[in-house]
Amino acid sequence: MAKPRIIALYLPQYHPTPDNDKWWGKGFTEWTNVGKAKPLFRGHYQPKVPADLGYYDLRLPIIREQQAELAREAGIEGFCYYHYWFGNGKEELELPFNEVLSSGKPDFPFMLCWANESWSKKFWNKDGSIDKTLLIEQTYPGIDDIKAHFYRLLPAFKDKRYLTKDGKPMFMIYYPFSLPNPEQFIEIWQDLAKREGLNGIHFIASLWLDISECSINRLRSIGFDAVNTLGLWRASKLAQSTAKRVWDKFKSVAFNIARVKDYSKVSALMFNQLDAREDVYPSIVPNWDHSPRSGGKSLILTDSTPKKFKIQASELFDITKSKDENIIFVKSWNEWGEGNYMEPDLVFGHGYIEALKDAINAISD
Repeated sequence: MAKPRIIALYLPQYHPTPDNDKWWGKGFTEWTNVGKAKPLFRGHYQPKVPADLGYYDLRLPIIREQQAELAREAGIEGFCYYHYWFGNGKEELELPFNEVLSSGKPDFPFMLCWANESWSKKFWNKDGSIDKTLLIEQTYPGIDDIKAHFYRLLPAFKDKRYLTKDGKPMFMIYYPFSLPNPEQFIEIWQDLAKREGLNGIHFIASLWLDISECSINRLRSIGFDAVNTLGLWRASKLAQSTAKRVWDKFKSVAFNIARVKDYSKVSALMFNQLDAREDVYPSIVPNWDHSPRSGGKSLILTDSTPKKFKIQASELFDITKSKDENIIFVKSWNEWGEGNYMEPDLVFGHGYIEALKDAINAISD
Protein backbone atom coordinates (compact mmCIF):
# COMPACT_ATOMS: atom_id res chain seq x y z
CA MET A 1 0.00 0.00 0.00
CA ALA A 2 1.60 3.23 -1.19
CA LYS A 3 1.58 6.25 1.07
CA PRO A 4 -1.06 8.85 0.12
CA ARG A 5 -0.27 12.22 -1.36
CA ILE A 6 -1.63 14.64 1.24
CA ILE A 7 -2.38 18.21 0.10
CA ALA A 8 -3.62 20.82 2.58
CA LEU A 9 -5.96 23.66 1.63
CA TYR A 10 -4.43 26.99 2.61
CA LEU A 11 -6.14 30.33 3.32
CA PRO A 12 -3.92 33.30 2.29
CA GLN A 13 -5.94 35.78 4.34
CA TYR A 14 -3.84 36.80 7.32
CA HIS A 15 -2.58 40.20 6.22
CA PRO A 16 -4.24 43.63 5.85
CA THR A 17 -5.61 44.61 2.45
CA PRO A 18 -7.06 47.90 1.18
CA ASP A 19 -10.48 46.33 0.55
CA ASN A 20 -10.67 44.68 3.97
CA ASP A 21 -9.66 47.98 5.57
CA LYS A 22 -12.54 49.63 3.70
CA TRP A 23 -15.15 46.96 4.49
CA TRP A 24 -14.27 45.93 8.04
CA GLY A 25 -11.96 48.58 9.49
CA LYS A 26 -8.25 49.40 9.38
CA GLY A 27 -6.00 46.40 9.97
CA PHE A 28 -8.73 43.76 9.78
CA THR A 29 -7.66 40.16 9.16
CA GLU A 30 -9.20 36.79 9.99
CA TRP A 31 -7.51 37.03 13.38
CA THR A 32 -9.99 39.78 14.27
CA ASN A 33 -12.83 37.25 14.26
CA VAL A 34 -10.73 34.48 15.82
CA GLY A 35 -9.53 36.61 18.72
CA LYS A 36 -12.96 37.94 19.73
CA ALA A 37 -14.77 34.56 19.58
CA LYS A 38 -16.71 33.60 22.74
CA PRO A 39 -17.86 30.21 24.04
CA LEU A 40 -21.54 29.66 23.21
CA PHE A 41 -22.18 26.87 25.73
CA ARG A 42 -20.49 25.12 28.63
CA GLY A 43 -17.37 23.30 27.48
CA HIS A 44 -17.23 25.11 24.12
CA TYR A 45 -13.56 25.53 23.15
CA GLN A 46 -13.39 29.21 22.23
CA PRO A 47 -11.43 31.31 21.62
CA LYS A 48 -8.86 29.16 19.85
CA VAL A 49 -5.40 30.61 20.32
CA PRO A 50 -2.47 29.84 17.98
CA ALA A 51 0.69 28.55 19.64
CA ASP A 52 3.99 28.32 17.72
CA LEU A 53 3.25 30.91 15.05
CA GLY A 54 1.08 33.24 17.11
CA TYR A 55 -1.35 35.65 15.42
CA TYR A 56 0.90 35.76 12.38
CA ASP A 57 1.10 38.12 9.41
CA LEU A 58 1.55 36.38 6.05
CA ARG A 59 3.57 39.30 4.73
CA LEU A 60 6.48 37.89 6.76
CA PRO A 61 8.60 35.33 4.85
CA ILE A 62 9.68 33.60 8.07
CA ILE A 63 6.05 32.69 8.84
CA ARG A 64 5.59 31.08 5.43
CA GLU A 65 8.82 29.11 5.96
CA GLN A 66 7.70 27.94 9.40
CA GLN A 67 4.33 26.85 8.02
CA ALA A 68 6.10 24.73 5.41
CA GLU A 69 8.30 23.15 8.08
CA LEU A 70 5.26 22.22 10.16
CA ALA A 71 3.48 20.80 7.11
CA ARG A 72 6.51 18.65 6.26
CA GLU A 73 6.51 17.41 9.84
CA ALA A 74 2.90 16.27 9.36
CA GLY A 75 3.66 14.37 6.15
CA ILE A 76 1.87 16.91 3.93
CA GLU A 77 3.21 17.05 0.38
CA GLY A 78 2.13 20.58 -0.42
CA PHE A 79 -0.31 23.45 0.05
CA CYS A 80 -3.34 24.16 -2.11
CA TYR A 81 -3.62 27.96 -1.97
CA TYR A 82 -7.05 29.50 -2.42
CA HIS A 83 -6.93 31.81 -5.43
CA TYR A 84 -9.44 34.65 -5.96
CA TRP A 85 -10.07 35.87 -9.51
CA PHE A 86 -13.30 37.81 -9.89
CA GLY A 87 -12.96 38.61 -13.59
CA ASN A 88 -11.39 41.49 -15.53
CA GLY A 89 -8.16 41.09 -13.59
CA LYS A 90 -9.69 41.68 -10.16
CA GLU A 91 -7.97 39.60 -7.46
CA GLU A 92 -7.98 39.48 -3.68
CA LEU A 93 -5.54 38.10 -1.07
CA GLU A 94 -2.96 37.45 -3.78
CA LEU A 95 0.04 38.91 -1.91
CA PRO A 96 1.23 35.82 0.03
CA PHE A 97 1.19 33.51 -2.97
CA ASN A 98 2.74 36.17 -5.22
CA GLU A 99 5.65 36.40 -2.80
CA VAL A 100 5.97 32.61 -2.58
CA LEU A 101 6.15 32.51 -6.37
CA SER A 102 8.51 35.44 -6.93
CA SER A 103 10.91 34.61 -4.09
CA GLY A 104 11.10 30.86 -4.69
CA LYS A 105 10.56 30.38 -0.96
CA PRO A 106 9.55 28.33 0.83
CA ASP A 107 10.84 25.45 -1.27
CA PHE A 108 7.61 23.57 -0.67
CA PRO A 109 5.20 22.23 -3.31
CA PHE A 110 1.93 24.00 -4.06
CA MET A 111 -1.13 24.11 -6.29
CA LEU A 112 -4.07 26.48 -6.64
CA CYS A 113 -7.81 26.30 -6.00
CA TRP A 114 -9.95 28.95 -7.68
CA ALA A 115 -12.48 29.99 -5.01
CA ASN A 116 -14.95 31.33 -7.56
CA GLU A 117 -17.69 32.94 -5.49
CA SER A 118 -18.91 36.45 -4.76
CA TRP A 119 -17.99 38.01 -1.42
CA SER A 120 -20.75 39.46 0.76
CA LYS A 121 -21.28 40.83 4.22
CA LYS A 122 -23.81 38.61 5.95
CA PHE A 123 -26.21 39.51 8.72
CA TRP A 124 -28.32 36.84 10.44
CA ASN A 125 -31.84 37.93 11.40
CA LYS A 126 -33.89 36.60 14.30
CA ASP A 127 -36.20 34.77 11.91
CA GLY A 128 -33.26 32.82 10.48
CA SER A 129 -33.06 34.75 7.22
CA ILE A 130 -29.79 36.22 5.99
CA ASP A 131 -29.29 39.74 4.64
CA LYS A 132 -26.33 40.13 2.32
CA THR A 133 -24.46 43.19 1.14
CA LEU A 134 -22.42 42.42 -1.96
CA LEU A 135 -18.74 43.32 -1.64
CA ILE A 136 -17.28 41.81 -4.81
CA GLU A 137 -19.22 39.98 -7.48
CA GLN A 138 -17.76 36.89 -9.09
CA THR A 139 -18.04 37.48 -12.83
CA TYR A 140 -17.29 35.46 -15.94
CA PRO A 141 -16.73 38.08 -18.66
CA GLY A 142 -15.97 35.67 -21.50
CA ILE A 143 -13.21 34.17 -23.61
CA ASP A 144 -10.72 37.05 -23.28
CA ASP A 145 -11.00 36.85 -19.51
CA ILE A 146 -10.55 33.07 -19.56
CA LYS A 147 -7.30 33.56 -21.47
CA ALA A 148 -6.14 36.42 -19.24
CA HIS A 149 -6.79 34.25 -16.20
CA PHE A 150 -4.67 31.44 -17.64
CA TYR A 151 -1.74 33.71 -18.45
CA ARG A 152 -1.94 35.27 -15.01
CA LEU A 153 -1.25 31.81 -13.56
CA LEU A 154 1.13 30.46 -16.20
CA PRO A 155 4.28 31.40 -14.23
CA ALA A 156 2.93 29.35 -11.31
CA PHE A 157 2.11 26.37 -13.53
CA LYS A 158 5.69 26.43 -14.86
CA ASP A 159 7.26 26.67 -11.40
CA LYS A 160 9.20 23.53 -10.44
CA ARG A 161 7.33 23.40 -7.12
CA TYR A 162 3.89 23.18 -8.72
CA LEU A 163 2.10 19.91 -7.90
CA THR A 164 1.28 17.70 -10.86
CA LYS A 165 -0.69 14.58 -11.73
CA ASP A 166 0.44 12.59 -14.77
CA GLY A 167 2.83 15.43 -15.55
CA LYS A 168 0.07 18.05 -15.60
CA PRO A 169 -0.34 20.95 -13.12
CA MET A 170 -3.32 20.33 -10.83
CA PHE A 171 -5.93 23.10 -10.66
CA MET A 172 -9.09 22.93 -8.55
CA ILE A 173 -12.31 24.87 -9.09
CA TYR A 174 -14.36 25.30 -5.93
CA TYR A 175 -17.74 25.89 -7.58
CA PRO A 176 -17.52 24.01 -10.89
CA PHE A 177 -21.24 24.25 -11.63
CA SER A 178 -21.08 28.06 -11.31
CA LEU A 179 -19.06 28.37 -14.49
CA PRO A 180 -21.45 29.47 -17.26
CA ASN A 181 -19.70 27.18 -19.75
CA PRO A 182 -17.26 24.85 -17.96
CA GLU A 183 -16.58 22.79 -21.09
CA GLN A 184 -15.42 25.91 -22.90
CA PHE A 185 -13.26 27.04 -19.97
CA ILE A 186 -11.53 23.66 -19.75
CA GLU A 187 -11.06 23.38 -23.51
CA ILE A 188 -9.47 26.84 -23.76
CA TRP A 189 -7.10 26.24 -20.85
CA GLN A 190 -6.10 22.82 -22.14
CA ASP A 191 -5.29 24.30 -25.53
CA LEU A 192 -3.33 27.22 -24.06
CA ALA A 193 -1.42 24.90 -21.71
CA LYS A 194 -0.22 22.75 -24.61
CA ARG A 195 0.70 25.83 -26.66
CA GLU A 196 2.85 26.99 -23.74
CA GLY A 197 4.74 23.71 -23.45
CA LEU A 198 2.74 22.08 -20.68
CA ASN A 199 1.23 18.60 -20.96
CA GLY A 200 -2.17 20.09 -20.17
CA ILE A 201 -3.99 20.87 -16.92
CA HIS A 202 -5.29 18.27 -14.46
CA PHE A 203 -8.66 19.80 -13.56
CA ILE A 204 -10.20 18.96 -10.19
CA ALA A 205 -13.80 19.85 -9.33
CA SER A 206 -14.70 20.45 -5.70
CA LEU A 207 -17.89 18.66 -4.62
CA TRP A 208 -19.23 19.05 -1.10
CA LEU A 209 -23.03 19.12 -1.28
CA ASP A 210 -24.52 16.51 -3.64
CA ILE A 211 -21.81 13.87 -3.37
CA SER A 212 -23.25 11.17 -5.59
CA GLU A 213 -22.13 8.95 -8.42
CA CYS A 214 -24.37 10.98 -10.73
CA SER A 215 -22.69 14.29 -9.79
CA ILE A 216 -19.21 12.83 -10.08
CA ASN A 217 -19.93 11.35 -13.49
CA ARG A 218 -21.49 14.62 -14.67
CA LEU A 219 -18.35 16.55 -13.70
CA ARG A 220 -16.18 13.99 -15.44
CA SER A 221 -18.30 14.29 -18.59
CA ILE A 222 -17.80 18.08 -18.56
CA GLY A 223 -14.03 17.57 -18.74
CA PHE A 224 -12.83 17.47 -15.15
CA ASP A 225 -10.15 14.84 -14.54
CA ALA A 226 -11.06 14.26 -10.91
CA VAL A 227 -13.40 15.34 -8.11
CA ASN A 228 -12.42 16.46 -4.62
CA THR A 229 -15.13 15.43 -2.16
CA LEU A 230 -15.84 16.86 1.28
CA GLY A 231 -18.23 14.59 3.15
CA LEU A 232 -18.62 16.87 6.18
CA TRP A 233 -22.07 18.24 5.31
CA ARG A 234 -23.49 14.90 4.27
CA ALA A 235 -22.13 13.27 7.43
CA SER A 236 -23.42 16.03 9.71
CA LYS A 237 -26.96 15.31 8.46
CA LEU A 238 -26.60 11.55 8.74
CA ALA A 239 -25.26 11.84 12.28
CA GLN A 240 -28.70 12.90 13.58
CA SER A 241 -32.22 11.64 13.23
CA THR A 242 -34.63 13.66 11.08
CA ALA A 243 -36.52 14.80 14.18
CA LYS A 244 -33.31 16.00 15.85
CA ARG A 245 -32.24 17.89 12.71
CA VAL A 246 -35.62 19.63 12.54
CA TRP A 247 -35.41 20.56 16.22
CA ASP A 248 -31.85 21.90 15.83
CA LYS A 249 -32.91 23.99 12.85
CA PHE A 250 -35.82 25.40 14.85
CA LYS A 251 -33.51 26.32 17.76
CA SER A 252 -31.06 27.94 15.36
CA VAL A 253 -33.79 30.09 13.81
CA ALA A 254 -35.80 30.89 16.92
CA PHE A 255 -33.08 31.23 19.55
CA ASN A 256 -29.84 31.79 17.61
CA ILE A 257 -28.44 28.50 18.93
CA ALA A 258 -25.67 26.84 16.93
CA ARG A 259 -26.02 23.34 15.47
CA VAL A 260 -23.74 21.29 17.70
CA LYS A 261 -22.68 17.79 16.70
CA ASP A 262 -20.19 15.28 18.00
CA TYR A 263 -16.99 15.07 15.94
CA SER A 264 -16.69 11.30 16.32
CA LYS A 265 -20.23 10.63 15.08
CA VAL A 266 -19.81 12.91 12.09
CA SER A 267 -16.33 11.60 11.35
CA ALA A 268 -17.58 8.00 11.26
CA LEU A 269 -19.99 8.88 8.45
CA MET A 270 -17.77 11.05 6.25
CA PHE A 271 -16.63 8.39 3.78
CA ASN A 272 -18.13 5.75 1.54
CA GLN A 273 -17.07 3.57 -1.38
CA LEU A 274 -17.23 6.47 -3.84
CA ASP A 275 -14.00 7.63 -2.20
CA ALA A 276 -12.31 4.47 -3.49
CA ARG A 277 -12.70 5.64 -7.11
CA GLU A 278 -9.43 6.57 -8.83
CA ASP A 279 -10.97 9.87 -9.96
CA VAL A 280 -12.15 10.90 -6.47
CA TYR A 281 -9.81 12.78 -4.13
CA PRO A 282 -11.55 12.81 -0.72
CA SER A 283 -10.91 15.13 2.22
CA ILE A 284 -10.08 14.65 5.87
CA VAL A 285 -11.23 17.24 8.42
CA PRO A 286 -9.35 17.77 11.71
CA ASN A 287 -11.98 19.99 13.36
CA TRP A 288 -14.83 22.38 12.62
CA ASP A 289 -16.33 25.36 14.45
CA HIS A 290 -17.62 28.23 12.34
CA SER A 291 -18.76 30.34 15.30
CA PRO A 292 -15.96 32.98 15.07
CA ARG A 293 -17.53 34.00 11.75
CA SER A 294 -21.19 33.05 12.17
CA GLY A 295 -21.92 33.06 15.90
CA GLY A 296 -25.11 31.18 16.77
CA LYS A 297 -25.81 30.31 13.13
CA SER A 298 -22.84 27.94 13.04
CA LEU A 299 -22.11 24.27 12.65
CA ILE A 300 -19.87 23.21 15.52
CA LEU A 301 -18.23 19.82 15.89
CA THR A 302 -17.43 19.18 19.53
CA ASP A 303 -14.76 17.03 21.17
CA SER A 304 -12.38 16.83 18.25
CA THR A 305 -9.00 15.54 19.37
CA PRO A 306 -5.81 14.48 17.56
CA LYS A 307 -6.52 10.85 18.47
CA LYS A 308 -9.97 11.02 16.83
CA PHE A 309 -8.52 12.77 13.78
CA LYS A 310 -5.97 9.97 13.41
CA ILE A 311 -8.83 7.45 13.42
CA GLN A 312 -10.59 9.39 10.67
CA ALA A 313 -7.46 9.61 8.52
CA SER A 314 -6.65 5.93 9.01
CA GLU A 315 -10.18 4.93 8.01
CA LEU A 316 -9.90 6.87 4.75
CA PHE A 317 -6.44 5.47 4.06
CA ASP A 318 -7.93 1.99 4.36
CA ILE A 319 -10.82 2.78 1.98
CA THR A 320 -8.48 4.24 -0.63
CA LYS A 321 -5.57 1.81 -0.25
CA SER A 322 -6.07 0.09 -3.63
CA LYS A 323 -5.63 3.27 -5.69
CA ASP A 324 -2.67 3.59 -8.02
CA GLU A 325 -2.14 7.15 -6.80
CA ASN A 326 -3.93 8.13 -3.62
CA ILE A 327 -4.48 11.91 -3.49
CA ILE A 328 -6.18 13.19 -0.34
CA PHE A 329 -6.90 16.77 0.72
CA VAL A 330 -6.84 18.15 4.26
CA LYS A 331 -9.58 20.68 4.88
CA SER A 332 -7.72 22.76 6.06
CA TRP A 333 -4.25 23.90 7.07
CA ASN A 334 -5.17 27.29 8.57
CA GLU A 335 -8.89 28.11 8.45
CA TRP A 336 -8.92 29.43 12.01
CA GLY A 337 -12.13 31.41 11.47
CA GLU A 338 -14.06 28.18 10.88
CA GLY A 339 -12.15 26.28 13.57
CA ASN A 340 -10.65 24.10 10.86
CA TYR A 341 -6.87 23.96 11.06
CA MET A 342 -3.78 21.79 11.53
CA GLU A 343 -1.51 24.48 12.92
CA PRO A 344 -0.53 24.27 16.62
CA ASP A 345 -2.81 25.86 19.21
CA LEU A 346 -2.48 26.31 22.97
CA VAL A 347 -4.62 23.27 23.83
CA PHE A 348 -3.36 20.56 21.44
CA GLY A 349 0.07 21.87 20.44
CA HIS A 350 1.42 19.75 17.59
CA GLY A 351 -1.21 17.08 18.27
CA TYR A 352 -2.96 17.16 14.89
CA ILE A 353 0.36 17.30 13.06
CA GLU A 354 1.61 14.28 15.00
CA ALA A 355 -1.69 12.45 14.45
CA LEU A 356 -1.51 12.77 10.68
CA LYS A 357 2.16 11.80 10.63
CA ASP A 358 1.42 8.70 12.74
CA ALA A 359 -1.49 7.68 10.50
CA ILE A 360 0.73 7.97 7.41
CA ASN A 361 3.63 6.13 9.02
CA ALA A 362 1.31 3.28 10.02
CA ILE A 363 0.76 2.45 6.34
CA SER A 364 2.78 -0.50 5.10
CA ASP A 365 4.27 -0.08 1.62
